Amino acid sequence: MTSRLIQRAVFAFVISLILLLFTSCEKEQDSDRTPVNNIPAKPASCDHDNGGLILPDGFCAGIVADNLGFIRHLVVNNNGDLYVTLRNQRLNLGGIIGLRDTDQDGKMDRMEKFSDIPGMGIAVHSGYLYFAADRAIYRYKLIPGELIPMRPPQIIVSDLPEQSLHAGKSFAMDDSGWIYVNIGAPSNACQADDQVTGSAGMDPCPQLDKQGGIWRFSATINAQTQDKDGYRFASGIRNAYAIAWHPSVNQLYIVQHGRDQLNELWPGLYTAEQGAKLPAEEFLLVKQDGIYGWPYCYYDQIQSKWILAPEYGGNGETTDRCAQYPEPLIAFPGHYGPNDLKFYTGKQFPERYHNGAFIAFHGSYNRGPYEQVGYQVVFVPFQGTIPSGDWEVFIDGFAGAGSVTLPEDADYRPTGLAVGQDGSLYVSDSIQGRIWRIFYTGQ
Repeated sequence: MTSRLIQRAVFAFVISLILLLFTSCEKEQDSDRTPVNNIPAKPASCDHDNGGLILPDGFCAGIVADNLGFIRHLVVNNNGDLYVTLRNQRLNLGGIIGLRDTDQDGKMDRMEKFSDIPGMGIAVHSGYLYFAADRAIYRYKLIPGELIPMRPPQIIVSDLPEQSLHAGKSFAMDDSGWIYVNIGAPSNACQADDQVTGSAGMDPCPQLDKQGGIWRFSATINAQTQDKDGYRFASGIRNAYAIAWHPSVNQLYIVQHGRDQLNELWPGLYTAEQGAKLPAEEFLLVKQDGIYGWPYCYYDQIQSKWILAPEYGGNGETTDRCAQYPEPLIAFPGHYGPNDLKFYTGKQFPERYHNGAFIAFHGSYNRGPYEQVGYQVVFVPFQGTIPSGDWEVFIDGFAGAGSVTLPEDADYRPTGLAVGQDGSLYVSDSIQGRIWRIFYTGQ
């Protein structure tokens, strides 16, 4: 991380602490006059410049909160309260912030931080706030009318693997009492000597025993562990921060972070341009006991086929054992960094968006010497269980006006998505700690 990025991040975190201290001093006054349901009666006013975002015709955006720190995923409760996770692995900073709009003007004016544990995934389900730390899943009981939980959390799952790469945990929840936890792979391609040029891959890959897949747990039983209670629902997934349950079709979906360093580790097989463009970020329908290729194979969106990884004898063209893996629903460009996935369950947006998928791409960091890409929220229309059309950019402008050589050159990096009770779409940013609300006006 460069000194510039650290300075920006620490400044945003300090500002967030000041704001949280100020608002917590007003807690008693606010709690007496804040309605249980604080969803604005009318749409929040949109910023004249849409908060710096570029949107399709008929949509507008307003900044509902800013300078919150290292925020990741977010969720909207049924009464309009927002909860966002904080996570900075390098600085070991984290927690959860609760936000409330007390005067119903569309801006969050009350903010309270609770928990100092770094984490990523968050959801509201059956009266509980679920939160994924790096090594455990917690749930807090929510009390109607109260912004933050009044009791300590229950520990649903503990002893998840400790790792440096892909340590953050994201999850999805179905309506049958299950929680699906993404446990990312701790390496790029399961090499015998990690990230060493020419090092062969371990075969079979031992990391798949506890990582590189989706594990299912009960959402209601405390004190579970991966070894005793976890069920390996799917395997061969390098990392799926973008994971969601589609309630209309009762299926699990992910968008996978593809592998890196094809050119750096195998310069005799891949050019710098190929390394910058490959492999795809795969949009997958995940079936129980499904196996999805990592680390043995990757999907080449240019050749439109699975390719045997060079660590396992591939040459950039051979398919070999990879023919057994299911085709992705969509193969997105390489290194876009999918960090969240939400299916649109609201009614506010036009019908073509109903039940479709929104994906937050955090943006690339390793396409040098080429310009970094991504930094967008995209939309995929759906019919039943599969896409009904190609993907399209829904929100742009996060990167700013200039070119992005390094990730810290971007103004914002979208990292979390949530759908409000009124059908608005919320988007979080991990650089400035900003949250936007996207609203359809038809104008």
